[in-house]
Amino acid sequence: MNDTLKTLYHIGIVPVVAINDAKDAKPLAKALCDGGLPCAEVTFRTACAKEAIQTMTREFPQMFVGAGTVLTTQQVDEAVEAGAKFIVSPGLNPDVVSYCVDKGIPVTPGCSSPSDIERAMSFGLDVVKIFPAEAIGGLKLIKSVAAPYVGMKFMPTGGINAKNLNDYLGYDRILACGGSWMVKSDLIDAGKFDEITQMTKEAVSLMLGFQIKHVGINSVDEEAAKKTADTFENIFGFTKREESGSYFCNNDVEVMKSKGKGTVGHIAIGCNSVDRAVYHLESRGIEFDHDTALFDSKGTMRFIYLKEEIGGYAVHLTLN
Repeated sequence: MNDTLKTLYHIGIVPVVAINDAKDAKPLAKALCDGGLPCAEVTFRTACAKEAIQTMTREFPQMFVGAGTVLTTQQVDEAVEAGAKFIVSPGLNPDVVSYCVDKGIPVTPGCSSPSDIERAMSFGLDVVKIFPAEAIGGLKLIKSVAAPYVGMKFMPTGGINAKNLNDYLGYDRILACGGSWMVKSDLIDAGKFDEITQMTKEAVSLMLGFQIKHVGINSVDEEAAKKTADTFENIFGFTKREESGSYFCNNDVEVMKSKGKGTVGHIAIGCNSVDRAVYHLESRGIEFDHDTALFDSKGTMRFIYLKEEIGGYAVHLTLN
């Protein structure tokens, strides 16, 4: 998988936008950046698509902008000239796909059947768009067709919304989801960019799913740790469970048998994807201690500590 597609994976949500007036491109880009999602798939369904991509990439260089609804090789050239980093098409047009492959331009064609997927594989692609996702069977269909194509990942678009987003992203064969619910054309046309910013923030928050998993308490030794754990059990009825280096009281409090990380202890923050959480938080200037990162057998990050303490607590991310 190329670096462009890896970036889309970390971003997680690709806002699919149709801009009817080029003047809206700059405030829309600002709204997406302020909302924590500096990414857009600008569709070539409108005449100002090329100008909109130019404006976004010029005014907000940090944005990861691609072109969608690309139907011809001429549109490929226009999109790339404007600054698009990737191409998305609604179907698998062999002329468009081969043109992009020959020029080394990342392309994700729309597929709706095993035959489409196999045609994409014949071009050497390992990611395809599933479109229109919900209308043709949604996640159930994707899981069914994914089985024989073990090396293929999918980017569903069409019918993705706040209610089903995490169902899709929870499947490890989904690269990212395309969605337009936070950037609907009527909001853009009406200049409701503050509303777009808020809805984008909500979408990112929903995707990352941060929540407190447990609080860790440091102890001077094992005897002190047991006494603390017994107290939580006796007062609150939390079931005590001994681990190699700590006692857990239910799953809410971890009492360390020694001086663990953090001045007074640690806080575990759960999230839906550690990889995506790190990407989004680092883009906001949050630093991580990558020496503490743990990965599963597939190379996916499962655990990592922030570099700085918060209120005397070391903080680490873990999976929900």
